[in-house]
Amino acid sequence: MTPQTLLTALLPLMADLAQDLPETERHRRLLEALRVLLPCDATAVLRLDGEWLVPLAVNGLSRDTMGRRFRVAEHPRFMQLLAASGPVRFAADCGLPDPFDGLVEGLQGHLPVHDCMGCALQVDGRPWGVVTLDALEVGRFSRVALPTLQAFASLAAASVAVATRLHGLAAEAEGERLRADTYATQAAGARGGPRQLIGHGAAHKRLLKEIALAGPTELCVLIQGETGTGKELVAQALHAASPRARRPLVSINCAALPDSLVESELFGHVRGAFTGAVGERRGKFELADGGTLFLDEVAELPPPVQAKLLRVLQSGQLQRLGSDREHRVDVRVIAATNRDLAQEVREGRMRADFYHRLSVYPLPVPPLRERGRDVLPIGGFFLEEARSRMGLGAVRLDAAAQAALLAYDWPGNVRELEHLLGRSVVKALGRHAQRPRILTLSAEDLDLGSAKNTTTATAPPATPEAPASHLGLRDAVAQLERRMVLDALAQHNQQWAPAARSLRIDAANLARMARRLGIERG
Repeated sequence: MTPQTLLTALLPLMADLAQDLPETERHRRLLEALRVLLPCDATAVLRLDGEWLVPLAVNGLSRDTMGRRFRVAEHPRFMQLLAASGPVRFAADCGLPDPFDGLVEGLQGHLPVHDCMGCALQVDGRPWGVVTLDALEVGRFSRVALPTLQAFASLAAASVAVATRLHGLAAEAEGERLRADTYATQAAGARGGPRQLIGHGAAHKRLLKEIALAGPTELCVLIQGETGTGKELVAQALHAASPRARRPLVSINCAALPDSLVESELFGHVRGAFTGAVGERRGKFELADGGTLFLDEVAELPPPVQAKLLRVLQSGQLQRLGSDREHRVDVRVIAATNRDLAQEVREGRMRADFYHRLSVYPLPVPPLRERGRDVLPIGGFFLEEARSRMGLGAVRLDAAAQAALLAYDWPGNVRELEHLLGRSVVKALGRHAQRPRILTLSAEDLDLGSAKNTTTATAPPATPEAPASHLGLRDAVAQLERRMVLDALAQHNQQWAPAARSLRIDAANLARMARRLGIERG
């Protein structure tokens, strides 16, 4: 490539330096220019986030790549790129696994990458991320390409630095914290990377907009959504976007608390307050002082506790169980539920004043079936988790498997997707006598047809003496719930713990549901 040709190819990027472009558009243009400079099958730009590399834009790679999180220590090619002072080209016979093996799109997408090179992007003298190029044929790149990649990397780094300054250092730091903390759990971070709100569709963008609006406020937010949509992770995003982000985020699952311990868990207790209270103990409100308290499954709180919670929400004052002393706390409350709380109020299971105090800012979380093609990048995240956990070289979805994921309606939402993909990786491995370099999941491995049949089969048939068509919606749902609970108890000889497991709910939640449905515990 002549200097004139190189300059012509880089001119659009130089013009972009003076523009305040959206981050995704800036990265997309970078990769388009890179493929013009150095023709290849795929390119990617990834940002370094602690010990992980997070894809910001890809060109020529499967859609699920955008949801994957690559732990640098598990990918020696990435380690070399970040440690090198300039571009690196990996020989076809170097033997190091390529993170994008099997992910290149096209008829030969199942083949491993045969030619690869990349370069670290340096911003303010520190590695900001990497840019990579991959080809399916041996010898696509040569040593001549390295100076061209170096010139591109310098310009790309300048573009990134300009973007950082245009958006402001404070805003960038806030965005980094949101990306790192959102969807994060300690357990998941050990292997699969920090869990994040992943997606690019309209429903996902609306959710992020709501988080950006509500997060910086002190308003009480009520997160509403079906089971498995990630409500707890939205709560973490709200906390991370708030001025309280550096203070504690304390979570409590209200459905998992026995009625006898709810007040103690929330407000604390003093010595002698009840049998077994051998000392003073701070409750969740005091632990969250200055930060955020997340009340998951808030509809499960008994009405007497709702009244005491309302007082704390209104005045910031609480009393430990068994004490007359007042404690003042500064806590922002975020609550979540999968129920229609307005209906719970109408049916007398929730106090109206408590409901209105919780729902100052209602925030709906869309179910997975309404998120379109976002199922693929979210699935990519879980596939990379499974690959890391099981010590595999690469895991990919073939075209039929991707189509099956997109066609399924996901009654269990993101949680169902996670479990399905983990199970499918195990099934796919069982088809091979030896572990393949690239494990490909097919539609048969996913077995979503069976999942649909199972969902249908587990629904009890309507009883002829009380057809659902003669009932209101709430009464029909209650009838179905009652029948399922009674059937589960009968199948497990009235043992409540195994019955709860078969219904896939917490035992305390089952006990509360039984009381609501008029089922006495024998």
